[in-house]
Amino acid sequence: MDEFIAELRLLKAWAGNPSITEITRRIHRDWQRAGRPRGEWPARSTVGNCFQVGRRRPNSDLLLAVVQALVGADEAVLSVWRQSLRAVLGEAEAAARVSAYDRLPAGLPVFVGRTDLVARAEVSLARDQDVTTLALEGMPGVGKTSLALHIAHQLLAEERTGTPVLFANLRGSAPQGPPADPAAVLETFLRLLGATGDRIPYDLDTRAALYRQLLAGTGALIVLDDAADAEQLRPLLPGTPGCRTVITSRRALAGLGGATRLPVPLIEPDDSVELLRATAGADRIAPDITAVQQIADMLGHLPLALSVIGRHMRNHPAWALSDYYREPLVTLALEDGVRIALFASDTSLPTGTRRLLRLLALQPMQETDAATAAALLGESPAAAEHHLAALTAAHLIERTAPGRFRLHPLVHAYAEERICIDEPASRIRQALGRLLEHGRSRNAAVHLENRTIRGFRLPMPRQHSEADGETRLPQHLRAGRVLAA
Repeated sequence: MDEFIAELRLLKAWAGNPSITEITRRIHRDWQRAGRPRGEWPARSTVGNCFQVGRRRPNSDLLLAVVQALVGADEAVLSVWRQSLRAVLGEAEAAARVSAYDRLPAGLPVFVGRTDLVARAEVSLARDQDVTTLALEGMPGVGKTSLALHIAHQLLAEERTGTPVLFANLRGSAPQGPPADPAAVLETFLRLLGATGDRIPYDLDTRAALYRQLLAGTGALIVLDDAADAEQLRPLLPGTPGCRTVITSRRALAGLGGATRLPVPLIEPDDSVELLRATAGADRIAPDITAVQQIADMLGHLPLALSVIGRHMRNHPAWALSDYYREPLVTLALEDGVRIALFASDTSLPTGTRRLLRLLALQPMQETDAATAAALLGESPAAAEHHLAALTAAHLIERTAPGRFRLHPLVHAYAEERICIDEPASRIRQALGRLLEHGRSRNAAVHLENRTIRGFRLPMPRQHSEADGETRLPQHLRAGRVLAA
């Protein structure tokens, strides 16, 4: 809505910047001609409010009247603004639909490992602290929500005091639709805390103040799942002594002052085997534990992927463990949830950052740095560092050391898929040429094998041509390894 109002302000300037009084006069004239009763005519202050940002429930009829007052009777222009307003209000309506409850969802039936992480979380959420906020951050599919619910259920089981509970899914990484509007979440929370509709304020800040007032002295436990950013979270934090808040997010919540931020890592190799045993069945994995360990390694010890493959093992007893080699293993993991999870984080990134993620698939699964990323992009190291920082904040790459980064195996596989869909052959060829030149300038051997990507061969730049004149792609990008979307 704020973007729409910003465009409306530009339209006002384009129309010669008429005064609010003049715009009001034009609306009165148009509505009089349309036969609308004088009692419906807007006051000057009401028209002026149409140009103020921060509005959540605008009068669409009046906004369109303002547009008409600025552009006249041009129906083509009015139609475009009408469609835009309909889209904006539709998104606002979607943001206002929230999933918030006064109870916790059930945790996953299988919870493996995380003993140290749970212990650290319980220390952070101890009741003897003034204000306790714990933010669990990590990559898609790493198990943040299941960990948060496990911690919350465990706290409630230990206390047994009828602690008030509030839970909301903030939809920060939902692949479709906007994140939940904090004002809408607060409205639901206030009703769950006993506020009647006539007591719920319209303004976001006033709602937040009433929310904190009602929480004072309750010792409530609030779980805010899948947060988009710190701005969405701030109105929802109780800020009240004795209340505890558990947050999950795929993004680094650096701007959330006072919160204990706890990175959620991949699970340990032994716990990966245990998760496969719990989901597939002990008898299913018993014949070859070494093969099971290799499967867990290829899945990068990502809980979501391990659960997907464990269920596949249970439901497909005819598959031998040796049938789960890399190609079908990665395909199955991506098909049954991992791709959607990664896409939801990927699609929210800036264009240049998304492009770098795809170009990183041209390297084997090893560490990279800003100089190599700059060579792939054809941009400056500073620009590459900016994109790498954005990927790190979204937990799509991991910082392994100062200036060094690494892709998770399944993120790498996702990038392999997307580069063949999103990047034209000419740009892939150019990126490979820059990568070769970068490797030569660093005296690093860049071994490229003669392969094809999805049926086409990429000619090398002339100065880099081999005897047959064909591009030689990295070994890991052979045709059988590049997965179809």
